[in-house]
Amino acid sequence: MKFGVLVFPGSNCDHDTHHALGGVLGQPVTYLWHQSHDLEGCDAILVPGGFAYGDYLRTGAIARFAPIMQSVRRFAGTGGLVMGICNGFQILCEAALLPGALMRNAGQRYICRQLHLRVETPNSPFTDGLTQGQVLRMPIGHMEGNYFCDAPTLDTLKRDDRIALRYATALGEITGEANPNGSLENIAGILSEGRNVLGMMPHPDRSSEALLGSTDGLLLFQSLARSLAAA
Repeated sequence: MKFGVLVFPGSNCDHDTHHALGGVLGQPVTYLWHQSHDLEGCDAILVPGGFAYGDYLRTGAIARFAPIMQSVRRFAGTGGLVMGICNGFQILCEAALLPGALMRNAGQRYICRQLHLRVETPNSPFTDGLTQGQVLRMPIGHMEGNYFCDAPTLDTLKRDDRIALRYATALGEITGEANPNGSLENIAGILSEGRNVLGMMPHPDRSSEALLGSTDGLLLFQSLARSLAAA
């Protein structure tokens, strides 16, 4: 089992993700440079948070053209597991590996704080160790986290059980007050049609140790590792 963490100019959570997988989870992990085409035999790819290419033009819009992303597309197309966190979620949407788009936060402000998420489905390699309705605590840190898609896409996501996470209260209630950025129907994370690609705005990498205030993020990485071990 081997994990790969992409590195773009401007990535700032690549080390966080690498540490969560290698230092905390204890799994082999390597960095994958944006100019390379080589996924180095990795069994799962992590697209970390940060400001890839300075978020110039539009978040994720330049990163999707990076050579490494061509390999990631092929990898995902064959069922390979890909997880995008924050800026990584934006990149996956720009690369059409996930539907919809991440727009400016409704309040037009950068948001960085702890919040709660409700697990909407355990039916994925990333959440099969969790239970539907389980409440997790993780931080966010973004300016463009407002998820949007058109009505037919939303209907498809709901019908196919592809909404992975929603912003919620500590009791698991889906309310407007619990929505930090204006995301459609409080959506915080979604799955691809094949359920092998996950994009999420909150940071499991920043909630993988008690020192960080929560270990709930580690649950997703553990689920991912178990899914790989069982494959």
